[in-house]
Amino acid sequence: MSEKINLSLDQVYDLALLALTHNGMSAAHAAAIADVITQGQRDECNSHGLYRVLVCVRTLRSGKVSPDALPTVTQPAPAITRVDAHQAYSLLAFQTGLPSLIEQARQQGVAALVIRNCFHFSALWPEVEAIARHGLVGLAMTPSHAWVAPEGGHKGVFGTNPLAFAWPRPNPTEPFVFDFATSAIARGDIELHARQNKPIPLGWGVDTNGNPTTDARAVLEGAMQTFGGHKGSALAAMIELMAAALIGDMTSAESMAFDQGTGATPCHGELLLAFDPQRFLGDELALNQQRAETLFSAITDQGARLPSQRRFAARKRSERDGVWVDAALLRDIEQLLN
Repeated sequence: MSEKINLSLDQVYDLALLALTHNGMSAAHAAAIADVITQGQRDECNSHGLYRVLVCVRTLRSGKVSPDALPTVTQPAPAITRVDAHQAYSLLAFQTGLPSLIEQARQQGVAALVIRNCFHFSALWPEVEAIARHGLVGLAMTPSHAWVAPEGGHKGVFGTNPLAFAWPRPNPTEPFVFDFATSAIARGDIELHARQNKPIPLGWGVDTNGNPTTDARAVLEGAMQTFGGHKGSALAAMIELMAAALIGDMTSAESMAFDQGTGATPCHGELLLAFDPQRFLGDELALNQQRAETLFSAITDQGARLPSQRRFAARKRSERDGVWVDAALLRDIEQLLN
């Protein structure tokens, strides 16, 4: 069993921030990235926690990503905010565009935030949760690299193509949130299995010959699979259309070609949508919020759990006790400070 070291959330943030700035990331970008990495580690989403420091620094050193480009905002239509990240990471672009998304959703009822020309590595739940904190319903999607084969195929076409949704609930209840890849598993989880020489379940991917395998490294060289067969494959295709073709940015296949084999974080776009329940419902808002709560109770009263309940429980635990981080990972991050 690997050695684990306990860190406070402040220590997680400070370590991520230091590693990023030491390797040339601007303070503004480093702070935005360190914040979402800390959220991932806090919620025990280890594939999107401190491990991503290694990924970000590798991308920085590849020369692909801009370490300091500032995002610019335009508004091509009343309900559309467009942020150009200028080939920097997406998180500062999201922070920059969020206020406009919120304002436009409240004015129009529905609004879209389009982030273009960005490098993207993070989970989407921090973003839809940020939308829900304003009392809005949030939806987010993004392509990645063409690592995932379509159902019935064995060559990568789709990205992991995550889809995230958040529904605000009465305080102090956490929002209803889900965030999942349309692949059978997040690629970061396969990478972590490969780092630890652990087998993966059948159904996560195939080798270069298209054969099912439990070898994580063979899947990283071959192709991942979608979840739910043809259903996950169709959702992945939808996200290629909505978060690439519709917003004028790269598909997962185009992003992989742009990478030219450097192994950098995928570069593409992201689409976020926000809906204002108050504008939709007016005087009927409270009634329909109660309908939603009745739905959630019908799920939990029979012993089923809502999406993200385990993550929210981990959040409370981490805020109280800190987090346990693999010692080998910490050593690898410390090497980035030399």
